[in-house]
Amino acid sequence: MKHNRISYALIVALAGSIALVGCKKKEEPVAMAPAPTEPAPAAPMMTPAPISVTGVTIGNSVDASGNVAASAMTAAPGDTLYASVATDGTANGATLASKWTYQDGQTVSEETKTLNTTGPGVSTFSISKPDGFPTGTYTFEAMLDGASAGTATIEVK
Repeated sequence: MKHNRISYALIVALAGSIALVGCKKKEEPVAMAPAPTEPAPAAPMMTPAPISVTGVTIGNSVDASGNVAASAMTAAPGDTLYASVATDGTANGATLASKWTYQDGQTVSEETKTLNTTGPGVSTFSISKPDGFPTGTYTFEAMLDGASAGTATIEVK
């Protein structure tokens, strides 16, 4: 019987071990702290380009967007004369001035516009005379913040 007692004791010990292993609480995986990372480099600050005049076109008609429809070298006395000034860049209160002069230097018209823009744009200037312009050469000058920015001429025939 001694042999049975040892076998019985071994069976009880084995069953207890199995029961302990089966009841053992599962360990939760330990969350690892994320590895320190370097901050992403900041995007370079883009300084907006200051406004500049990119073109001056003169003619006797404009399209729906205010651009001179076709650059013209001549116009009829009864035509309206147009000048479109193309700009690009950023402006907050820039002054775009126009000056139309007749061939002898006589000022025909002056006008200013305030520009508040961020990108390309067009400003249109025009002059007309109900009884017709005298024949001769007319010059349009665009000035951006007081500095000459481009000229164009047209002849009235």
